[in-house]
Amino acid sequence: MFDHGDRVRWATMGDDGLPLVRYGFVGSPAADAGPVVVMLDGELGGDVIDVDQLQPVDVTTVELHLAGGDLIDDPELRRGLVALWQAEAETAGLDVGALADFGDGRHDGDGGWSLARLTSGGADYIVRARRCLDDDGVVQVRADRAS
Repeated sequence: MFDHGDRVRWATMGDDGLPLVRYGFVGSPAADAGPVVVMLDGELGGDVIDVDQLQPVDVTTVELHLAGGDLIDDPELRRGLVALWQAEAETAGLDVGALADFGDGRHDGDGGWSLARLTSGGADYIVRARRCLDDDGVVQVRADRAS
């Protein structure tokens, strides 16, 4: 359930058929599981969006899906993934504290790469990159809670 003023992430398809992620604030709370009015960034009016299409904005919900397996294979390209994720986090309105990148990254046991450590809201997170399970030509970059 979302309340007035909650920051949300909406993953949808653009008019061109490509995936599109938009951020905004809830303008009206949902009645039961009904749609809510979302004031999307950069727009004057509100859009009515079903609750099941929205996610609360959190460090762990901001993620990138980028085409190109070489992004994770090439150390120089892999280093740039941290900056791309950080730019997306800023677009989402997150307050990301100290970020320490790991250079070329540290190979995880599951085939992914740990790229950086960061703090947000007093908690520690690791920015990771890995190939998407359903399409190995797409690289997913996201932050997970550090253990």
